[in-house]
Amino acid sequence: MTSIWQRIRDRGRRRDRMCIEIVELVTDYLEGSLSETDRSRVEEHLSGCDGCTNYVEQMRTTIAIVGRVQVEDLSEAAKAELLAAFRGWARN
Repeated sequence: MTSIWQRIRDRGRRRDRMCIEIVELVTDYLEGSLSETDRSRVEEHLSGCDGCTNYVEQMRTTIAIVGRVQVEDLSEAAKAELLAAFRGWARN
């Protein structure tokens, strides 16, 4: 028989795994491209996880702000810095 502490620890691990999934699925969630089942799972998790809810709201805000920036608005230095950052990110 498992103790209450083991069950709490296991529940925390499941929650941690779901939090990782939220990070991986946030773009698809915000774009509305998840299946109904996955969208429901995400929303169920968000209803009980303040950290993930805050993360999704931060992503919404970021998209709203950055989504208005046009490539032509960026300086050549900013373009080069962004390209370098994403090249390095893809390697990691």
